[in-house]
Amino acid sequence: MTPPTAQPTAPAVDSGRDGLRRLLLDTGALEPAWVPAFDAVRRADFLPGVMWPHDMATGSSRTVDKAHAPDAWQRYADSDCPIVTQWDDGAHNGPDPGRSFSSSSSMPSLVFSMLADLDVREGQRVLEIGTGTGWNAALLAHRLGAGNVVTVDVDGVVAATARAALERAGLPVRVLHRDGYPGFPERAPYDRIIVTCGVRDIPYAWVEQTAPGGIVLVPWGTYYGPAEATARLVVAEDGRSASGPFTRPVGFMRMRAQRLVRRQHAAYVPPGAMDRAEVSFTSVPATDLDGFVMGLLVRDVTHVADREREGGRRAVWLYGLSDTSWAVAVFRDGRKKAKVYQSGPRRLWKEAETAHQWWNASGRPGYERFGLTVERDGRARVWLDGPDHLL
Repeated sequence: MTPPTAQPTAPAVDSGRDGLRRLLLDTGALEPAWVPAFDAVRRADFLPGVMWPHDMATGSSRTVDKAHAPDAWQRYADSDCPIVTQWDDGAHNGPDPGRSFSSSSSMPSLVFSMLADLDVREGQRVLEIGTGTGWNAALLAHRLGAGNVVTVDVDGVVAATARAALERAGLPVRVLHRDGYPGFPERAPYDRIIVTCGVRDIPYAWVEQTAPGGIVLVPWGTYYGPAEATARLVVAEDGRSASGPFTRPVGFMRMRAQRLVRRQHAAYVPPGAMDRAEVSFTSVPATDLDGFVMGLLVRDVTHVADREREGGRRAVWLYGLSDTSWAVAVFRDGRKKAKVYQSGPRRLWKEAETAHQWWNASGRPGYERFGLTVERDGRARVWLDGPDHLL
């Protein structure tokens, strides 16, 4: 599972709340219109006594208990650091980190950057998909009024904890325990919908429940890997579609109903399959196969890169999601080409090489040149340099 957020632009622990405020202002994450909300609504008021700050550089989490280390707890609460607040969908017990994080408090720099992308105006109505700790809903409620914010979370304990924190803060936002995929049509239309979990399938219901000209801000990616980017979708005047560019790279915890359940490796590569596979060689660098953009270009595929082994050997696997096609390239230090094995109805490595050639010929575009259009059939269509240029 991906880190709670992925925007490692700041130190793990800053010099208190004043230091965090300066950092957010200096980096441009905190816009002037959001300063009163930052000053009035403390992140610390929405964090549990035992929490797990996440180190973006190492991918590790540590336990911080307010009862035993109040100063450290406060430093992390006032830092630009993602903090895990729940493991294993609530099944985890004890102070040590669990296996998979399932709820968190995102980095403040990411929270305020996304609120800037949301571009709210006074009096507008907002639906939030993914309540988490409730801090994001509280910031919105401080600026727009609690009656103009609805937030939903699929986890009942998470929703109840956030509801209690919002009430203590004097911001009685309507918090609902429900799946956010269908939205909440009872309070529609909304001027803005903000999604705080990673999705691979954008429901058309979110477009339908947003007023024409409104914004749906959603972290979106493919099953190719964990990389995501926020899509800022503006609903068309006729209300029948929403379209917009990717604004920033992120990495949120996946919407629970959209977690990837992949076949076991043996279902793709049974004993003896390597001996029967088609063999070739590739000069595509392993590093070019990682990341968000390759997921846009090589569809219905998931990508797994093994750790580097003795002698600089590293295997990169591609697995088909609609069938049992597979491919692997074995890279070795000092060699210009990697040996490729592939089998199944599709030639996945050939597809990856074709995508890589197109990417190079197009100037190696980054996420910022791509965008999405979501229409009534529910499909997210990817484009480059404008909606008229679909991939």
